[in-house]
Amino acid sequence: MRWVCILFPQLALDAVLRQRTDPDEPLALLTGPAQRRVLQAVNGPARALGLRPGQSMSAAQALSKGFATAEYDVVEIERWQQFLAAWAYGFSAQVSVHYPRALVFEIESSLGLFGSWAQFEARLRAELTGLGFRHRIVAAPNPVAARMLANAYDGLVVPDDQALQYHLGQLPIDRIGLEASVATALSRMGLRTLSQLQALPRQSLARRFEAQVLKHLDTLLGLRRLALAFYLPPDRFDVRIELNFDVQSHQALLFPLRRLTGDLSAFLCGRDSGVQRFDLHLEHAGLPDTLIKVGLLSAERDPAMLFELARGRLEQVQVEAPVRGFRLRAEDLPSFVPQFQELFDDRPQQSLPWEQLRERLRARLGDEAVHGLRFQADHRPECAWQARADSQPCAPLPGVKRPGWLLTEPLAVHEHSTRILMGPERIESGWWDGDDVRRDYYLIETRTGQQGWAWRAVGEDGPLWLQGWFA
Repeated sequence: MRWVCILFPQLALDAVLRQRTDPDEPLALLTGPAQRRVLQAVNGPARALGLRPGQSMSAAQALSKGFATAEYDVVEIERWQQFLAAWAYGFSAQVSVHYPRALVFEIESSLGLFGSWAQFEARLRAELTGLGFRHRIVAAPNPVAARMLANAYDGLVVPDDQALQYHLGQLPIDRIGLEASVATALSRMGLRTLSQLQALPRQSLARRFEAQVLKHLDTLLGLRRLALAFYLPPDRFDVRIELNFDVQSHQALLFPLRRLTGDLSAFLCGRDSGVQRFDLHLEHAGLPDTLIKVGLLSAERDPAMLFELARGRLEQVQVEAPVRGFRLRAEDLPSFVPQFQELFDDRPQQSLPWEQLRERLRARLGDEAVHGLRFQADHRPECAWQARADSQPCAPLPGVKRPGWLLTEPLAVHEHSTRILMGPERIESGWWDGDDVRRDYYLIETRTGQQGWAWRAVGEDGPLWLQGWFA
């Protein structure tokens, strides 16, 4: 088996930066009591100002005041690790969050689906970069070795046990996962690398250190298996973004909305499901949340489609008070069935599939403005169809030529301005409901080449009455 470890060296920082419109703004994460705030982590622009992890807040402000701050939240770090596990679940059924700020998952059974490891790795990196998380990736024969090698390497692929022995042997003692006290004791004995430690007699190590040290070394070398608890995706999605300033315009809410819908799409792809309904919560200070309900006619998970649909609903809402937080909740997560597509898609480059166009129209115009049609057993054209709740287009009747656009009221047309191409086709119907019609229908063509459907009452010599247009 082959395992991959993805290490997120700056998970706390990335989780905050990806929610900000300006990722290049100097940022420091703070921890500690209110009397002595300490910098836990800083990004690159903050380092350029002279800020360093471990500095007190007062010392950092003495160097510069031009940096933003956020809380170093352990609970949030764990939540984002769970989110990344949900994303990785789309690539492997054996995903573990056993190590903090890292994922390990088995990939041997996935290579047949995702291609060679080079292609697979490129896809992982592209998606993680799109999600906004910096990372290091290492592949090795067992999960423990993959995790420890990620401390020193990025992009390393260990094909077999012999190569594993070599690369592990080069690791420093303090980077192989031993407790700090054990690593310090070994360092004082003059041991610097794992290969030097392996050269010692096993019995000597067993007398000097606890049995857990030898067990860890055996697990690291693949001689002993590590019992991992594998991740199971939850049945709901609930993510909140804390805005770092009061927002009163729709435009300023689009960035967090795009991030939330993108995260929802990654979550859905991981568990191979779609979303049919979700809620947007605009949080205000001292006031109830503004709730925006978003519904789809079928399960979807395309990030662009989810964003456009949510954006259309958001723009219809009047923001009454400043927004402090943005939250997206989704509990209706049915199985996702991809829409049927032709092998060779001949749609123009700028056109939209019907499903995306339908949902965009519903978001912009409202649910009642877009509906489908169904045929009714009636020969009268104005009674031959009915609106239906879903907006799936109805299939044409076989062997019957009918216009796609019926006018609300028939219009009189003069015969000298049209040419009759086909007809008459007589329709006599409606005697049972008091709206009896007896008409002769003709296929006509105007001088501009447009084709229409017109009728004249049976036995009359008056003008033709235009009923509808053909596409």
